[in-house]
Amino acid sequence: MVSVAINHVSVLATDIEESTEFYCDVLGMERIPSPNFEVPVQWLQTGSGQVHLFERDIDVADYYHFGVTVDDFEAVYERAVADDLFANWDDSVDGRIYRLPDDAAQLYISDPTGNLVEVDYPNIEALDEWVLEDVVDRSEVEDQRGEAADGTLNISKLDSDSDA
Repeated sequence: MVSVAINHVSVLATDIEESTEFYCDVLGMERIPSPNFEVPVQWLQTGSGQVHLFERDIDVADYYHFGVTVDDFEAVYERAVADDLFANWDDSVDGRIYRLPDDAAQLYISDPTGNLVEVDYPNIEALDEWVLEDVVDRSEVEDQRGEAADGTLNISKLDSDSDA
């Protein structure tokens, strides 16, 4: 049997510097040396994985996304509020943060190119009260009975997690 682990995701950037600044500033990723390719690229370290930005003049794919776990959900949320980074494709939902069946917190933001980034935190109960005001339980949007109620994100705890 083959074992597999994801080591990076590749993400479209229509402006490589603007996207690099976003991922470093908003999500705390670190710019690292990148090999030369036929298009501009920038590799970013995310802890145990990497995000590879590549610059092309093409359209971003609707609804495709990747997820990151953060150690300071409140800081990312506050930045999303301040800069209106929310990517809410369902106007019928009155909330910006979802509570998943495993009590993880989930929100979606858009990067400068329009890519969706899912931002996750392992323990929604550990979040500040002012953040919890914008939470919608996933079960209020879609039925979570049966196997769905056992769904969990693969959120590993970060070194800096003390409450999660």
